[in-house]
Amino acid sequence: MSFRRLAPVEQQPATFAFSEENQRLVDQWITKYPEGRQRSAVIAALWIGQDQEGWVTKALIEEVARILDMAVMRVLEVATFYTMFNLAPVGQYLVQVCTTTPCWLRGSDDVVAACKKHIAPAPHTISADSKFSWMEVECLGACVNAPVMQIGKDFYEDLDSPTAERIFEALRRGETPKAGPQQHHRHSSEPEGGALTLNDPKLYDGGYAREVMRRSGVDTTDAEAKKPTQGASDREAPVQKPPGAAT
Repeated sequence: MSFRRLAPVEQQPATFAFSEENQRLVDQWITKYPEGRQRSAVIAALWIGQDQEGWVTKALIEEVARILDMAVMRVLEVATFYTMFNLAPVGQYLVQVCTTTPCWLRGSDDVVAACKKHIAPAPHTISADSKFSWMEVECLGACVNAPVMQIGKDFYEDLDSPTAERIFEALRRGETPKAGPQQHHRHSSEPEGGALTLNDPKLYDGGYAREVMRRSGVDTTDAEAKKPTQGASDREAPVQKPPGAAT
């Protein structure tokens, strides 16, 4: 069992304060909850603070506790429980590489190798230029396009080592690489080579109905194949109620 702890004291800033915009966001979250339940905004407040600071500091935890009238220990419990909160400094770009089974089977080890080569040999280590840090994570929810990594709020899919390296180099140059599938032919989560289902014209022009008719020894036109049968007409006819029946 692993334990998540705050960064050492020497890495902790002395104070934290929400920006005016972020304070308004925190206040909006607090108003979403009924009187006496404002502490339910603790996750949102920590997330907003992390988005501002890059990671969850001791001072941030104390400020959230003050705003929500909570014991500091209670806020600390939340911050250390959820792995989405970074408890130590991270680079400008935090690279999260999925290494769960589907991504591993599709080559996530190569993506990890690219991180070790271009960022730092060990995870949770900030690169020399302070641009990057990286970590392994569990499923990012895009298994069909594995392997996958998340950088900030963007997801990059269909990766291999050269593709990951190109993304890192583009970010270092200040560019914004295209997120999503990295294979040129894929736009969402369709199979390699394009969509393979529901693209047969016979599904929509009555072709399969005509084939069934021919196998049955009935030669009919498309218009005739689409005519409602007597059985269908009987099923769709309104039910006749006996005289005097309640409506």
